[in-house]
Amino acid sequence: MAAQTDLKTALVSSRIAALEQSLAHGDSAALPAFWQEISEHGAPLMETVEGDNEHYLVTFLWRGGDDTENVVVFGGPAGWDRPKDNQMTRLLGTDLWHKTYRVRSDLRITYLLSANDPLTDVSNLAADYGTRLVADPLNPRQFVYTKDDEIPDDKEATVSVLELPAAPAQPWIVPRPGVAKGRVEMYRLRSEILKNERRVWVYTPPGYTTDGEPYGLLLLFDGLAYIDFVPTPTILDNLLSEGKIPPLVAVIPDSLDQETRNRELGCHQPFVELLTRELMPWVHQHYHVSYDPKQAIVAGSSRGGLAAAFVGLRASEHFGNVLSQSGSFWWDKDPEDGMPQNWLIQQFVASPRLPLRFYCEVGLRERSFEGIDMVACNWHMRDVLLLKGYEAHYAEFSGGHEYICWRGSLADGLLKLIGSE
Repeated sequence: MAAQTDLKTALVSSRIAALEQSLAHGDSAALPAFWQEISEHGAPLMETVEGDNEHYLVTFLWRGGDDTENVVVFGGPAGWDRPKDNQMTRLLGTDLWHKTYRVRSDLRITYLLSANDPLTDVSNLAADYGTRLVADPLNPRQFVYTKDDEIPDDKEATVSVLELPAAPAQPWIVPRPGVAKGRVEMYRLRSEILKNERRVWVYTPPGYTTDGEPYGLLLLFDGLAYIDFVPTPTILDNLLSEGKIPPLVAVIPDSLDQETRNRELGCHQPFVELLTRELMPWVHQHYHVSYDPKQAIVAGSSRGGLAAAFVGLRASEHFGNVLSQSGSFWWDKDPEDGMPQNWLIQQFVASPRLPLRFYCEVGLRERSFEGIDMVACNWHMRDVLLLKGYEAHYAEFSGGHEYICWRGSLADGLLKLIGSE
């Protein structure tokens, strides 16, 4: 059914409007039939927009009676910071609550719901996962952030997935029957430079050998996230099985806790020293990996994308390729001193062109991530790189600042930097 919409008025789901009309005419069977349909097909409702092939109307649903005072949509098309503006409406005193949004037909994003929400204090929503904020009980599609047992007070979090029909396929993230699997080993590396110890996961491709040509290298930040949330070993196995990329060794160091991550991945020169003076010598000692920077990629997402570009700038003799997923190029080195934002971009402006190639991407739903326009700062980075004469591939996706998008587009970056068609 095509949904009717007038941008000057509230968005109306045709399916909800028809149900309301049936109830108003005394059709007592209409609501049970509706809930039966939802139990079979799940929520949210998705309806085409008449005369518009690029958008859908998406209607979030909640089932709650008189003990429900309000229901709020968080994340997804609603964002995280305006709960009063994203409350559902109760349908004619029934147990059906609903809220409709107009979204792009290629959107992929996650969201949460909150019943009886206080409508205030959104400063620490991450702590409210599973309590104030819950996954949509009517939506079977979920994404689970598993608990890291080595991080104190870490907890598992489940979010609901909204995936529109034209969302780009993510063909590389699922294990395939008959595809040879690489090997993943976990080590612990003690750093005398940073005075800490971290886990390091190392992926070696199927048929790995110490004979013949050395392998290319993928250095990927954020450890367990790129093992669990982004299934990097599976992605590499699948790409290799179809000959899309040359065999490579992936080294995935942990970021420890959030405070350490913010410091080390925030354009931190001692972290570069860890990589070049401790980690890379260890890798070359234990694995048959090329010393050629043209065969080495440094990669990461969010602050990890920022760090990847910084490592490229400071250590291009080791890494000739930078893969940044939603890089935090807004980062300011010393905001209290009034230094300009986009600090790292200014370093690229001031520096001579280096032997580096780039893949940078950002989600179109990241325009107000934590009050920052991630799209604009990634445009800025792209434009500076191109003006400086770098080979820079740039991409945008219809989604937010999250692994459910990055798990699909990691392969896109690898294909652009080292892929062969």
